[in-house]
Amino acid sequence: MDEAEITDILTQLRRELPTTEALLIGKPQSGKSSLVRGLTGASAAIVGQGFQPHTQNTARYAYPSPELPLLIFTDTVGLGDLGHDTQSLIEELKAELANPEEVNPAAKILLLTVKITDFATDTLRQIIEDLKTAYPQIPCLLVVTCLHEVYPHPSDDHPPYPPEQPEIERAFAAITSNFAPWIDGAVMVDFTREEDGYNPEFYGLTALRDRLAERLPKAEAQTLHQLLNGETGKRLGNIYRDVARRYILAFSVMAATLAAVPLPFATMPVLTALQVSLVGLLGKLYGQVLTPSQAGGVVSAIAGGFLAQAVGRELIKFVPGFGSVVAASWAAAYTWSLGEGACVYLGI
Repeated sequence: MDEAEITDILTQLRRELPTTEALLIGKPQSGKSSLVRGLTGASAAIVGQGFQPHTQNTARYAYPSPELPLLIFTDTVGLGDLGHDTQSLIEELKAELANPEEVNPAAKILLLTVKITDFATDTLRQIIEDLKTAYPQIPCLLVVTCLHEVYPHPSDDHPPYPPEQPEIERAFAAITSNFAPWIDGAVMVDFTREEDGYNPEFYGLTALRDRLAERLPKAEAQTLHQLLNGETGKRLGNIYRDVARRYILAFSVMAATLAAVPLPFATMPVLTALQVSLVGLLGKLYGQVLTPSQAGGVVSAIAGGFLAQAVGRELIKFVPGFGSVVAASWAAAYTWSLGEGACVYLGI
């Protein structure tokens, strides 16, 4: 697939799917990046690298890519820092809300993130009050985060949602009451990382999705659901898959050539390195930089029983003539299958 064809497909999809822009307003460590991870399914590393400076007080993350932004997250930076110019931030956000995109105006929503243990929220309240006074039509959803910080015992797992623990209910009610005049709804979430040991990792994600869908216009809510349900992802994935197959084909041919060498076990290390290199290259295509060890891990995860099959392929070379042909065919087919599996794995 050439660049012109890719551009045409992206342009068509861009016309069909309007953009939803979420302005994330909250202090550092209040869970803004975790919200992005939960809503997009992107890894923490990708989200962290994806936020790019937009203005003095904001940074942007476009999902799934800047070329085809279905969701744009604009993060406020520096809130809570000593000497931070709150009024400058407010004026900047007002300008952000006042300028619709040229082609398709974005559906905008304010996501106000507050940790459940944070009651020093005067600055946040001032920002939301000013923004909602200027733009009352733009919905504001209060997202109370980090629920596990008030669990009776830190080692406790998440209770059934919604949590009915008195400590959480009191804190949530107090925070909601503090922002009540300026918000259009509130939801509790606790988005953690796998290493934190809480299950589920994205506690309250369904409730957050539902609150967003209720407050966005119908077309934009449909966009969000399409993205989360994978329909749009499948269409975008086909674009990447067509490009990836050009590389998969080349590596499959190289694998067949190597495997055809009639020396049992002599080519196994080189062939394995070739397949790891293929996965690393596909990772770059999908926007994920993989180290050789990570690429090898992907190969191992996809290639169940790989060692036994590889040994079988090498042993068949002991059959004169015919054995090398079978080994070459098997290596090409396996490398192709590995590439297809890696595309599915990396595109999740």
